[in-house]
Formats: sequence, structure tokens, C-alpha cells
Amino acid sequence: MVTTPISQEDINKAVWSACDTFRGTVDPSIYKDYVLTMLFLKYISDVWQDHYDQYKKEYGDHPELIVEMLKNERFVLPPKASFYSLYDKRQQPGNGERIDKALHAIEEANIQKLRDVFQDISFNSNKLGDEAQKNDILRHILEDFAKPELNLRPSRVGQLDIIGNAYEFLIKNFASTSGKKAGEFYTPPEVSELIAELVAPQEGDEICDPTCGSGSLLLKCGQQIRKHFGSKKYALFGQEAIGSTWALAKMNMFLHAEDNHRIEWGDTIRNPKLLEAEGRLKHYDVVVANPPFSLEKWGHDNASGDKFSRFRRGIPPKTKGDYAFILHMIETLKPGTGRMGVVVPHGVLFRGSSERVIRQKLIEENLLDAVIGLPEKLFYGTGIPAAVLVFRKKRADDKVLFIDASRAFQDNKTQNFLRDEDIARVVETCEARKGVEKYAHLATHDEIKENDYNLNIPRYVDTFEEEEEIDLLAIRKERQKLKSDLAELEIQMEKFLNELGIQ
Repeated sequence: MVTTPISQEDINKAVWSACDTFRGTVDPSIYKDYVLTMLFLKYISDVWQDHYDQYKKEYGDHPELIVEMLKNERFVLPPKASFYSLYDKRQQPGNGERIDKALHAIEEANIQKLRDVFQDISFNSNKLGDEAQKNDILRHILEDFAKPELNLRPSRVGQLDIIGNAYEFLIKNFASTSGKKAGEFYTPPEVSELIAELVAPQEGDEICDPTCGSGSLLLKCGQQIRKHFGSKKYALFGQEAIGSTWALAKMNMFLHAEDNHRIEWGDTIRNPKLLEAEGRLKHYDVVVANPPFSLEKWGHDNASGDKFSRFRRGIPPKTKGDYAFILHMIETLKPGTGRMGVVVPHGVLFRGSSERVIRQKLIEENLLDAVIGLPEKLFYGTGIPAAVLVFRKKRADDKVLFIDASRAFQDNKTQNFLRDEDIARVVETCEARKGVEKYAHLATHDEIKENDYNLNIPRYVDTFEEEEEIDLLAIRKERQKLKSDLAELEIQMEKFLNELGIQ
């Protein structure tokens, strides 16, 4: 067994290599769930075995003490549900059935933390082919994760969040190869970082993402608090509509040791699950989200009778649900501390009809704090640029800061990235709340009213660059010189050809 230290890069490379077992046989949108679940199973098996071995070394003569010590672990691993138990039987028929039974046993043993997490994943599914092919594929994936490079014991990986990071790495790579649907479960880490810094989560905050995907935005907010306060005194809340993605979020939280969380499965607009005991919407200090862009079927038909009065400022268009999510988020902000950051398509800033009415009311209520334009090609599955809207319940002024950050990024051809300096500039500009030439403008409500509540960033931030004047006389002089030089070359060439006898 390998016991030498390992880097994040080594782990990432090994788990991505394990995906080769599925490539060419199963679509990435399907096999991502199998690989991520296997990583989860391997990690908890290695943690359990590592701790068991340590207890055995200390209490070898007292097996009953070992049993008691294992009861203090963050989770329970039934013996037959261990990765190694499955690996030992990999050559036998029935790999799919055995893995499914192991996952269900783990869920039952940890029902408070993992209830229903594995109900949408079946290793015994015909998605992996007929019985013989399925058994062979699963044998290979068990062997891939049993390689020494993927020894994930804490005694080897240390205190760093290597496994949680590897999980995020896999989700990111699956997103980059999954096309349009990738945005349903993954927000690029730099965008998550930007939003987390903009809302500045504090110790003791309750933080919610009503469309949480795999949970990356919530995790970034938690990381901010641990980084700045050295504390885990906060609570994370989320809701996700897609079952398999909800399961990813639950496993992601587990792997990052975020035990103080509540992630619900369901449609946030049609059936919000994060409620107080008396049935009203729960309120939060921080609300963040990257909702699905312009969702067509968001629940328009039932919006007028919404029992939570979320759409009292106006009902969003039937085929564009952007403001449905924004209004839901606004409704869940705590009166004193509530602040939120949400990713939106640019159409949210200027579309007319009911969306214009909603914009006007949000501005008149002095809720909108900042509008930040992002570069194009940041998000997987779409090349369109997006914007971040920042809202606050309690504001120091009645102005709106507009920032055009669309030209500051690292160009990686197919995918753009925000650099640390790009994020820092946006955050610093928001904190200063001052205009910056060709970058930011602090607009009054009167200015916005004059623009008929159109929030399109170019109306407020002038980024026009004057082209350098062309000196036609200088160009004419240069052209004449080039013509003269060319004529001289022609004479020289003719002379050389004559000397060589070439006519």
C-alpha cells in the first residue's frame, strides 16, 4: 500500500484516468454519476479503514473498544458495503447488484445524512450494457480505483481537502464535456468565488442557494467564512430540482465535511421545500444562485395564486423564468442582513413588459445594489456573456453601481476564465462604490428612470475607445517610398537575369 504523500494533481489525474473504462461505451452524461459515486465509496472506505487500523493499533486487545471508537466517526460503513469487499468479489458475476446493495446499506446506516442519495443511481442498470459487458466494465472500474495512486487514506492525503477538490475537479471536467446541460449542475469556480466575495458571508450566517446544482456556490461561501474567521459557525441551505444533481450536492457536502447543511430535492418555484415550521419561507443572511437561464416552463400558470406572495411585484413572462428565481430569492432575504448575488443573462437587464415593471419596483424599493457584466464564454454549454446582480435589504445609499468587467479575463480559446486580479478589481470597485473611467459608473435612481429602467450596462458605462488618428500625408509619403524601392528592385532583378542569360 502506497503511503507516500500525494498531490492534488496526482489524485485528479488518477480519477480522470479511471473514466477511460467508460469512454466509448457510455455517454459522459451517464457515466459521470458512476465515477463520482465510486470516488465517494472509495474515499469513505479508505477513511474507515484508516481509522480502524489506527484503533486496532491502539486497542488491539480490546475489540469492543474499537467498536465503540468507530461509533464516533462522521459516518458508519457496514463491513460488506466497503469498497474492498466489492473489489475482492470483482471477478464474480453480479458486480452491479452487489454495488447497489452496498450503496443502499451505506444509506440506511447513515440515514440522516444520506437519505435517498443513491436512489437515482443503479450500477445494475442496462445503461451499462448487457450482463456480461456490465460486469466487465464494473470489474475494471473497481480495479481502477484500487490502484495504489488512489489510496485516499487520511494518513496519506493529510489534512488538505484533496478528495473534495478531486470531486470538484471531476464535476468541472464532466461539465466541460457535457455540452448545454452542464450549467444545470456546475458554476465555474471563479464565478462562484466572485459571488461569494461580493456577498461577504460572515460567521454565524445562514446561507442559501435555491438552485444549488452540485453545491459549488454554497461551498465557496463556507470557504470564505473559514478563511476569514477560522470558524465553521454557519449553516448552508439549498434546493435542487434534478434528482441526480441533488445527489451530487449531498455527496459533495459530505466529502467537504460540511455537515451543517440542509439540501432539499424539488422545484424551488413550484414547490419550495425550505420552510419554517409554520409554513412560511425561511429567511437567510445570504442568498446566492446561478439559476437556469430563461427557463421556459417555470410555473407561470400557478404564479398568480402563489401562497408566498413572491410575485406581487409582477409575474414574469410565461417562457422566461429569470425573474421568478430573482423574486423568490428577494423574498427569502432577512430584513436587516439580507444580501444576494445572482447570475443572469443580459436580457434580464433590458427586456420590456412585465420584466420592466419588476425592475422598476426593485429599484424604487432600493434593493438593487450593483450590476456587473461578465465576459463571454465563462459558462459551460453557452458562449453568451452573463451578468451578476447584487441586492441588499439594508443599503448605505440609493444608487446602483454598474461595472463592465466583460473585457478582463484569460482567453483559453474555447473557455474563458476570470483571473484573481479580475475578481479582485470587481470586488474592490464594489466596496469603493465610485465611478471608474471606462469600467464603472455609480448611477442615481433618476438616471435609471430617465433610461426607462433599462439596466443595459453600456447605457451607464462608456467603454468607447477612440481610434488613433490616421496621418494620410505620412501614409502617402511611405507609399511613394515603397514604390520607389520596388522600382529599384525590379531594375536589379532584370540585371541579374540578363547576366544569367535568362530572358
